[in-house]
Amino acid sequence: MLNISKYPIRENIDLKKFKSGKYILERKEATFFNRFLFAFAILGLVMLFLPWTQNISSRGLVTTLQLNKRPQTIQSQIPGRIEEWFVREGDFVKKGDTILRISEIKSDYFDTQLAERTNDQIVAKSGSEEAYRKKTKALKRQILALKKEQNLKLQQARNKVLQAFLKVKSDSIDLETAKLNTRIAQRQFDRISLLKNEGLKAVKDVEAIKIKLQETQAKAISQQNKLLSSKNDIINAQVEISRITMSYTDKISKTESDLYSAQSNTLNTKAQVSKLQSTFANYTKRNSLLYITAPQNGYINKAIVGGIGASFKEGAPLVGIMPNVYDLAVETFVKPIDLPLIHIGEKVRVQFDGWPAIVFNGWPNVSYGTYGAKVIAIENYISKNGKYRVLLAPDEKDHPWPDIIRVGSGAQTIALLKDVPIWFELWRQLNSFPPNYYQPETTSQK
Repeated sequence: MLNISKYPIRENIDLKKFKSGKYILERKEATFFNRFLFAFAILGLVMLFLPWTQNISSRGLVTTLQLNKRPQTIQSQIPGRIEEWFVREGDFVKKGDTILRISEIKSDYFDTQLAERTNDQIVAKSGSEEAYRKKTKALKRQILALKKEQNLKLQQARNKVLQAFLKVKSDSIDLETAKLNTRIAQRQFDRISLLKNEGLKAVKDVEAIKIKLQETQAKAISQQNKLLSSKNDIINAQVEISRITMSYTDKISKTESDLYSAQSNTLNTKAQVSKLQSTFANYTKRNSLLYITAPQNGYINKAIVGGIGASFKEGAPLVGIMPNVYDLAVETFVKPIDLPLIHIGEKVRVQFDGWPAIVFNGWPNVSYGTYGAKVIAIENYISKNGKYRVLLAPDEKDHPWPDIIRVGSGAQTIALLKDVPIWFELWRQLNSFPPNYYQPETTSQK
C-alpha cells in the first residue's frame, strides 16, 4: 500500500489482527540493533581512552650473540687443488679435525723435500758461520800477538836509542878529555920549545914532548870519530823505531782488514742463515696448511667447492661450518627517524617465522606467541639498506626462546615505547607523526 488516499484504512482496521501484520508490526530487531549500535558507540568511546603502547615494528634475522659462534666459511691461506675429502655435509667435527687435503699448484713448491733441503742449507751455512767466527777469533789473537811483539821491538829499539845516547855522552866526555890533554900537551910543548931556545932543554926532550902532543891530537881526532859514530847510532836506532812502527802498523792493519772481512762474512752468513730459517719455517708452515682443519666444534653445512681436483685461490671459501653451541640473538633494522627512540636495555617483543602468534602491537601483555628481548647494541653507522642495525638478546626475565630456532630464520620485532591513549595514537597515525620522543628513566639516572 502506498498510503496516498485521503481516507486511510489503518485508522479503521487493526492490522495486528492479521498474521502478516502482526509479524511485521511486532518485530523488535530494529530496537535491538539500535541498542547494539548505542552500546558499541559507548564501548568505542571508552576504548579511545584505553592505554596503547607505542611501538616500532621491523623485520630482522636470527643470529648469534658471540661473534665467534656465527656461521662461517673455512678458507685456505694458500692456493691449491683439492685431493681428498674426509667429511660429508651434515657431519659433526671437533676443533682440529681434518676436513680435506689439498696439494700445491705453484711450481715453486712442487718439490716434496723442499723443507729438508732448506734445512741442509741451514746446516751448511751455520757451519760456514762458525768457521768465520773461528777465523775472527784467530785474527784477534794474531792482532794481539803482533801488538805484543811490536811493543817488545819498540822497547828494544828505545833501549838501543838510550844506549846510543849514553855512548854519545860518554864519547863526548872522552872527546873533551882528549881535547884537554891536547891543550896540556900543546902548552908543555910550547914551554919546552921556549926552554930549548934558551938552551935549558935538550932537543931530545923537545922531540919527546912533540911526540906526546901528536899522540894526544890523534886521540882527540879518534875520539871525535867515535862521537860521530855514536850520534849515527842514535839516528839509526830512531830510524829502527820508525821502521818497526811502520812495519807492525802495516801488519796489524792488514790483519785488522782480514778481521773486518771475516766479521762481515760472519754477519752476512748469519743473515743468510736467518733468512733460510725463516724460509724453512714458512715451508714447514705451508706443508701444515695442506690439511684444512676445523677451527671450532660444529656441523659441516655445505661444501662450497666440491669434487676432487678442483683448484682455488688463496682466501676462497671452501666449506661452511656452523658451531654447535651458540647463544641466539636477533638483528633488526630501524628507520633513521625511529633511531632516537631506541635505547640500550629497552624491551622488545619478537615473533619468529614459523611460530604461530596472535599479536596486538599496542597491547603486548595480551599478545600470544611472542618472546621477550632487550636491546644490547645499536650500530652507529647506517647500513646499506638505509636503516640502522640493532642487536637484540633474549630477556632472562621472560620466557626462553625456542631451542629449535635456526640461525638465519626471519623474525618480526616490536620495540615497545611510551604508553599513550588510543585516541592519541589514532590521531598520530592519521597525521603521520613519529612516536613520542622520550628518554627512559634508567638513562636519565645515569
